[in-house]
Amino acid sequence: MKRIAMIPARYAATRFPAKLMQLLGNKTVIRHTYDNTVATGLFNEVYVVTDSAVIFDEIISHGGNAVMSKKSHESGSDRIAEAIENMDVDIVVNVQGDEPFVKREPLEKLLQVFKGEDGKNIQVASLMQVMKEQKFIDDPNYVKVAVDKNMNSLMFSRNVIPYPRSKESLAVYYEHIGVYAFRKRALLNFTNWEMTPLEKAEKIECLRYLENGVLLKMVLTDYMGIEIDTPEDLERASRMLE
Repeated sequence: MKRIAMIPARYAATRFPAKLMQLLGNKTVIRHTYDNTVATGLFNEVYVVTDSAVIFDEIISHGGNAVMSKKSHESGSDRIAEAIENMDVDIVVNVQGDEPFVKREPLEKLLQVFKGEDGKNIQVASLMQVMKEQKFIDDPNYVKVAVDKNMNSLMFSRNVIPYPRSKESLAVYYEHIGVYAFRKRALLNFTNWEMTPLEKAEKIECLRYLENGVLLKMVLTDYMGIEIDTPEDLERASRMLE
């Protein structure tokens, strides 16, 4: 089973423009993400796929693999689908470019769900972690996910889910970490579907799967690091690196 990692990378991020080219220690954020993904040893190949010549050159000039998008895309999944359409690959893992502290264990757990008899029916899987700080639970920059008893996704939202209407029940809040694993066909199907109402409203691309009847198998991880969405996140990441 051939497994590759694709790292979608946009230069013009809305909340923090050029965030992937910001220095974190002695390397840019995107190079940390790429190098740490390669270092997991889980993949036959690792690529950055980007619409930016700056990011492309940053990866290529340091000996990495990068692909330039030929079209403009609304989502990272669309960008990856274009890149892998003619590749011979079974499982594609989407590692977000703004996750510089990529580790082997969470990605290995993600890939494991596709193995065995049960794994044959899984089309898409993704990562989540327990949220404990209320300020992050309330923050719309952090996407929350609700799951069923089998760890299949029920809903993704920037709002607080579940809403704590009952004060007697201690709800568990999960942050959706934007790291996905797809079967190739599932990802290509995704690009043939139009953007869906919930996806448009929430600006969360994986809602397109749910609105087309495809569940995401959610994999719980203890630690994934810091997602660089704001200058404050970069400061937190710098402190962690030190």
